[in-house]
Amino acid sequence: MLVNGAEVKTTDSILGVCMNLSIHGNHVEVTPALREYVAGKLSRVERHFDQVIDASVQLTVEKLRQRAEITLRLRGNNIHVESEDGDMYAAIDLLMDKLDRQVLRHKDRVKDHSAAALKRQQEIQQSQ
Repeated sequence: MLVNGAEVKTTDSILGVCMNLSIHGNHVEVTPALREYVAGKLSRVERHFDQVIDASVQLTVEKLRQRAEITLRLRGNNIHVESEDGDMYAAIDLLMDKLDRQVLRHKDRVKDHSAAALKRQQEIQQSQ
């Protein structure tokens, strides 16, 4: 949000979720409607992966382009996604679709690396 030419950061938390959400506006005022829209869309990501530490959203207006960026801090990793469109809400939708795919891919990577211990694998093979 711009106040007297300076950017003001706002911090929210989604109800019932332990995640810090900060939404920044560059040349655009972050209205309560935009804030609720972003928080509602982020709840979809929370359904897939609940180990999100915080999220930083940057909304930017450059002439006819509307940009939305997000950086999600996860345990051991950061995910950064950008999108552009002619409409801010469409840019946010596109952003959340991309973010959802990346979070699911990250979740699969984390899940694939956990394998049974070597001792357990040997015990299973001997019992067969």
